[in-house]
Amino acid sequence: MDQYMNETEARKAIAEIGKRVYQNGYVGANDGNISCRIQENRIIVTPTGVSKGFMTEEMMVIMKLDGTVIGSGRPSSEIKMHLRAYQDNPDINGVIHVHPPISTACSVIGMALDQPLVAEGVLVTGNIPIANYAKPGSQQVPESIAPYLKEYHGALLERHGAITWGKDVYQALYRMEAMEHQAKIMLYTCLLSYLTGKTANKFSKEELDDLIQIRKDMGISTGGRPSL
Repeated sequence: MDQYMNETEARKAIAEIGKRVYQNGYVGANDGNISCRIQENRIIVTPTGVSKGFMTEEMMVIMKLDGTVIGSGRPSSEIKMHLRAYQDNPDINGVIHVHPPISTACSVIGMALDQPLVAEGVLVTGNIPIANYAKPGSQQVPESIAPYLKEYHGALLERHGAITWGKDVYQALYRMEAMEHQAKIMLYTCLLSYLTGKTANKFSKEELDDLIQIRKDMGISTGGRPSL
């Protein structure tokens, strides 16, 4: 099996994923950006100024990892963040940056998603740290996510949104969906705890050890370890 999607597959995947994140309410207007690696030194990325829900396959922009645009089109303004991910981690072949409401709210209040409340939070999502605030479109944005690109599956961008990456663009999507789902569970848990006075049950060290081992058995060595 080829390591990378070909250009036709990548264009189709990005257009489909754009519709999905738009329909899920992860983006509004022209927010967000999606990219996919198609060769070791070449990616396809969403164009600037276009709603993710209304993109066509022909709109995508091809780039080299040094930022050179191949052909026509203007890439997303946040392309520096995508390029840094591909440059720093050769295992990353897909990147998604969107603004899922609950995860983004966590980034605003400064709440990392690093204490999963259910097993899937450890097995699939892993710890989601918060990258320090950086001016959108600036070089500080890729610098802010650089510490997390090899150990984690994604990060919250302080007062900005969220980013995930994966072995392909679909895994990046599933990780984004899992992140927002875990954030929703956390929100509901906090509300119910407040309303009932009950304290949320947390994993013991032994339970966490078991989950981390299951994750390793699944071939996943990233995700970090939740704090107790």
